[in-house]
Amino acid sequence: MWNRIFLTVLHRAIRAGRLNVTLANGTTHQIGPDIGTPVAVTLSDPALPRKILLNPELAIGEAYMEGTLTVAGDDLSGFIALLIQSAVRGDLPPALQLLRQMRKGRKRRAQFNPAAKSLKNVAHHYELSDKFYRLFLEEDMQYTCAYYREPGMTLEAAQAAKIDHIAAKLLIRPGMRVLDIGCGWGGLAIRLAQKTGAHVTGITLSPAQLETARARAAGLGLAGQVEFRLQDYRDLPDTFDRVVSVGMMEHVGQPQYGAYFSSVANSLAPDGVALIHFIGRSSGPNALSPWFQKYIFPGGYAPAFSEVMPPVETSGLVMTDLEVWRGHYAQTLLHWRERFEASLPEIRGMYDARFVRMWRFYLVSAEMSFRGMHQVLFQMQLAKTPLAVPGTRDYLYP
Repeated sequence: MWNRIFLTVLHRAIRAGRLNVTLANGTTHQIGPDIGTPVAVTLSDPALPRKILLNPELAIGEAYMEGTLTVAGDDLSGFIALLIQSAVRGDLPPALQLLRQMRKGRKRRAQFNPAAKSLKNVAHHYELSDKFYRLFLEEDMQYTCAYYREPGMTLEAAQAAKIDHIAAKLLIRPGMRVLDIGCGWGGLAIRLAQKTGAHVTGITLSPAQLETARARAAGLGLAGQVEFRLQDYRDLPDTFDRVVSVGMMEHVGQPQYGAYFSSVANSLAPDGVALIHFIGRSSGPNALSPWFQKYIFPGGYAPAFSEVMPPVETSGLVMTDLEVWRGHYAQTLLHWRERFEASLPEIRGMYDARFVRMWRFYLVSAEMSFRGMHQVLFQMQLAKTPLAVPGTRDYLYP
């Protein structure tokens, strides 16, 4: 029965190309129009059709991790792209549409991140070995969207371009005090200090990242100019001339946006400037995939801009500029994935096959989401007064 229902749903949902599905009973079924390059998948678990019908995004990701769903030629990119293109067309059956709406209704509960839960969520993803992250990130370990100012840029060049762009938007002068909320392994804080002569304080909830960041600053002779703290953004007593937060707001959770932007405002000097760089949606509010919520970023969310502005407006901050990056994160993720695949011998010496498939599914599905599901990158410049920054963008391109 479940196989029959599953195939009926697939015939309705898959409209963007051909999907050849082999079930556990050995039968193969051609689904969707014969356009483009067909994708072939095999489901070796008889229970998988039922699991996918009940929670498709979670079940497909888990089945790939466990090896009970395999893709011919390991064309995971083609498979996920086909699913995304079909989903964007809106041909999902009513039951699956209802499931998606129910997940939207529960998203605030999933994103409730008090301080203790934030620590646990950060540890889930960022307490992996630094050696692992070094295998696919560039030397600075920038684990956020790069800025491909010119075609054909390397990952290293694009990450350096991002830092230059951020420094220009912040109008940092020597001797200024700069706060980096969610500093990661310290790359941005260190480079800003070196480029501008500012004193930079980075805060993180990851002990592993803190240790690496402090060691890097000390090794470069910057221990007196760059400080790193194990600290929550809600516990900031200091005032800074500039505040920057790159790739951190995705972990804050919508229920905490008011506290987050109030903290930015309270930390910012009267003539200060802040820059918030975060993943968002151009298609309106939604919910994080349940697979991503469970395995990759618990408590995380990429908001629509309409969900961000209300807490900004009540925080006392003024938006002085907004930039929307399109295509940059997909290219960043492609570079990370290529390096991840090239490093598989080392990764397999550190983690098991299930972990490798989980991370491949993460990197591929994230990249395909930025290519086909209205995912963008927002850079929001904020101040306490509209005249804290120039009235045109000419200052960015001297």
